[in-house]
Amino acid sequence: MTETLKEKTTKGIFWGAMSNITLQLVGVVFGIMLGRILSDEDYGMMAMIAIFQLVAIALQNSGFTVAITNMKSPTHDDYNAVFWFNILVGGTLYILLFLSAPLIASFYDTPALTSLCRYSFLGILFASFGTAQSAWLFKNLHAKQQAKANIVAVLLSSITGVLMAWGGFRYWSLATQSLVYILLCTLLYWHYSPWRPSVHHISFAPVRRMFKFSFKILLTTLITHVNNNVLNILLGRLYTKNDVGQYYQAYQWDSKGFQLVQSMVNQVAQPVLVELKSEADRQLNAFRKMMRFSAFISFPLLLGLGLVSREFIVLTITEKWLPSAQLLRLLCVSGAIFPLITLMSNLIISKGKANVYLGCTVALGVLQIVLMLLLWPYGIRNMVIAYVCLNVSWLFVWFYFVRMSTGYTLPQFFKDVLPFAVSASGVMVVTYYATLSITHLLPLLVVRVVMAAVLYYVIMRIAKAEILRECQAAILSKWKKKGSFGIWSDIVNV
Repeated sequence: MTETLKEKTTKGIFWGAMSNITLQLVGVVFGIMLGRILSDEDYGMMAMIAIFQLVAIALQNSGFTVAITNMKSPTHDDYNAVFWFNILVGGTLYILLFLSAPLIASFYDTPALTSLCRYSFLGILFASFGTAQSAWLFKNLHAKQQAKANIVAVLLSSITGVLMAWGGFRYWSLATQSLVYILLCTLLYWHYSPWRPSVHHISFAPVRRMFKFSFKILLTTLITHVNNNVLNILLGRLYTKNDVGQYYQAYQWDSKGFQLVQSMVNQVAQPVLVELKSEADRQLNAFRKMMRFSAFISFPLLLGLGLVSREFIVLTITEKWLPSAQLLRLLCVSGAIFPLITLMSNLIISKGKANVYLGCTVALGVLQIVLMLLLWPYGIRNMVIAYVCLNVSWLFVWFYFVRMSTGYTLPQFFKDVLPFAVSASGVMVVTYYATLSITHLLPLLVVRVVMAAVLYYVIMRIAKAEILRECQAAILSKWKKKGSFGIWSDIVNV
């Protein structure tokens, strides 16, 4: 890897991370605004169809972005084939879903879903026009341009959603927000990408060559979407729109937390792990560093969110969402370990073991569905508890396959993860009991956040945590030789 490419990769990591962090922060601000305006029924309507949109877009994309990225020198014909194939598939999928909309509405016994589905699924068509451009930007490490596109799109779409919600358009505002985001991303990808499709000599032969590689990625992506939304699917069928809306609100805040951590690490994980796959020791060292960084951030962030869930929910989106606060506290437990699971799956993929990745994902999905169907008569809370326990337990299934692939031992795993998990848990317990006497929500929220943050920092200083020192050094180096890339450069050079 040349120095120039190393610098380009590091900058790509930085801009990708900044984009994802900005998206999450904007999502928090506008999520609060929408939560205050809209009802649980409005969110429930969108929750019931979210999985169909995710699956359709995954099918339309078909893993081609990853396939092109893994090609040494993709040609115009490769991009052109992907472009026209995606439009063909996107159009076909939209027609099928348009016709299936009454069936979806019937499944949930909600007639209004018919028109909502047909409107929301337009995003599939919009996305199909931008896949090739997105792949070109990603392949050529134009992360800065992608970041700009995503940030502009999320800002304008969020403003649109809030204005429509304020105007009384209810769940249509959420649907429009999603459509505007997809449309703007597509338009801006075209703006930043110099590649253009051609109508002459269209051949789908490159697609056939790519499909063998992309199929497992596609299948795993589909199953992952189902796994992540299994409760949305089942609750929409088994409970009221209000109930599923409360859960969906909790899930949205939980996902914002763990995706913030994942976004910081995912931008570096796959390229680095793949680069080092021929050097087992260096790869394992890089993996362990990323595990420690993830655990260092994830446990205090997610467990802290669980600690202040009640105060946060009531103060930001009002008491009408109080039932979601109880569910959020539970979901934050599994949310804390999701970044670790993502890292483990990245390592397994870097070893070329896509079958293991797929098998673990399928097995988890089957167990989740069976467990949820058995528990639904006992209420949503018990279903969420079971969901959390299963996902936390599954961490050790992922660990088993990582150990088989790398020799990563259980003592090493505990050394990388347990200090942060135990410290964060202890801090939250101490903070909770120390602040029980505070009755007003705003002072309670502020005191708990400040106290928990200070206690966690002090414990890390006393323990002389290496990852704390590295993060501090990264911040201090912002205006020095390494520029703004800090710890990411250290990881690349591990």
